[in-house]
Amino acid sequence: MTPDPASSWVVRSAAVAAAQAAGRPIVALESTIIAHGMPYPENVRTAREVEALIRATGAEPATIAVMDGRIRVGLSDDELELLGRSGQAQKVSRRDLPAALASGALGATTVAGTMICAALAGIEVFVTGGIGGVHRGAETSFDISADLQELARTSVAVVCAGAKSILDIGLTLEYLETHGVPVLSCGQDNFAAFYTRDSGFRADFRLDSAQAQARFIRTKWDLGLAGGVVLSTPVPEAAAMPREEIDAITERALAEAKEQGVVGKAVTPFLLARIKALTGGRSLATNIALVKHNAEVGARLAVALAQTRF
Repeated sequence: MTPDPASSWVVRSAAVAAAQAAGRPIVALESTIIAHGMPYPENVRTAREVEALIRATGAEPATIAVMDGRIRVGLSDDELELLGRSGQAQKVSRRDLPAALASGALGATTVAGTMICAALAGIEVFVTGGIGGVHRGAETSFDISADLQELARTSVAVVCAGAKSILDIGLTLEYLETHGVPVLSCGQDNFAAFYTRDSGFRADFRLDSAQAQARFIRTKWDLGLAGGVVLSTPVPEAAAMPREEIDAITERALAEAKEQGVVGKAVTPFLLARIKALTGGRSLATNIALVKHNAEVGARLAVALAQTRF
């Protein structure tokens, strides 16, 4: 049998390799949230706490990043610290992955980038904060996250708190429907909106138990229907922000971004930083709470998927 050339780019940590060899469930985690999504030291502390929650639920965490010309699947404490402190990590999506690997640059994988790397490493479940999507004003800017195309082509289940509220959520869901990506919701009928629990848009299917979610996902893939599945779960109620408040703040941050000419990859980090400032740091607490909750939901799904075979 000819070896898969892509596998030579993947380096698993000892813990991840041992878990895979034993058939234990694994949960992929992105690194952009560490390098670009939160300030230091909250980013590193949250990453470690998320990994601990996943282990406590019975799965093995695998934080993914690009380091020294290889895709690293599972990071040490020192490597998490490097990502959180360096300020130099490139954002790595599908387009950027070859360049980051070929140059040996330090790279933090986005949702799309992490999905690709997780699939290469044989990992079926990936936990993030919120997925990217169709940006407001995309009818003229054509600004659509690569996350959506990746969901259409890469067979990884993505657990999230819906889509970031800075996006056009209605158009994001329309795009996913057009490309055949099922959107599941856990705990409520409607799709979540990151800082707030309810986007006002219904998900395709509500499945509250990990076993039901696993049966749905396994059925999809067993039928040969390639591509991902979105599992939306709302931020815990105690940590959620009022929808009216976050909408007003988001509009202000978007206007500031436009005034300052912020475009492309710089938009999301700029908006998250401005929203944090305008909420007096409350949005960061909400972000941390939702990521931890997503990790628990994702770990339960990974355990159920490992037990679900038809």
